Amino acid sequence: MSIKRVCVYCGASLGNNPNFAKAAKELGHLLAKENIELVYGGGKVGLMGVLADAVLEKGGKVIGIIPQKLVDKEQAHRGLQDLRIVNDMHERKATMAALADAFIALPGGFGTMEELFEVLTWSQIGYHQKPVAVLEVDNYYEHLNNFINHAKTTGLLKPEFAQFFQLTHSVQDAWKALQGV
Repeated sequence: MSIKRVCVYCGASLGNNPNFAKAAKELGHLLAKENIELVYGGGKVGLMGVLADAVLEKGGKVIGIIPQKLVDKEQAHRGLQDLRIVNDMHERKATMAALADAFIALPGGFGTMEELFEVLTWSQIGYHQKPVAVLEVDNYYEHLNNFINHAKTTGLLKPEFAQFFQLTHSVQDAWKALQGV
């Protein structure tokens, strides 16, 4: 499978660890270098803004998908080549997933978790066969990884589905995981 676009889920906040923004910037630079289009939530704030700016800084292409409600709150990144305004979060997620060939989750809050689990669930039930990588930054996803393992040991998550949760420890490893390397 050829990857032309990667959807990245991440926080609309920076968080209190500067390594989160560092990873977002590094990922943005890698996507631009590899000539991979970024598909993301269309925001100018937080890790989302850092990520998009990093892609743009290196001459890459960014597609932002943002609901009107967030545009009204002046959170839209107006410097994108392609900013698509949608009606709501459901349309946003469906559009992002349809455009993407693969997914990466950086650190984030409820929205990131919800988006990540939705694409993992879609993998599980066969709605898509697109790879998903979770980028571990300073143990941010350690507890979630423990939960995934716990769900597996309790028999509530089958091992063949648990493998969709690909925890990676560097931007390069996340990129390799998406490529199946």
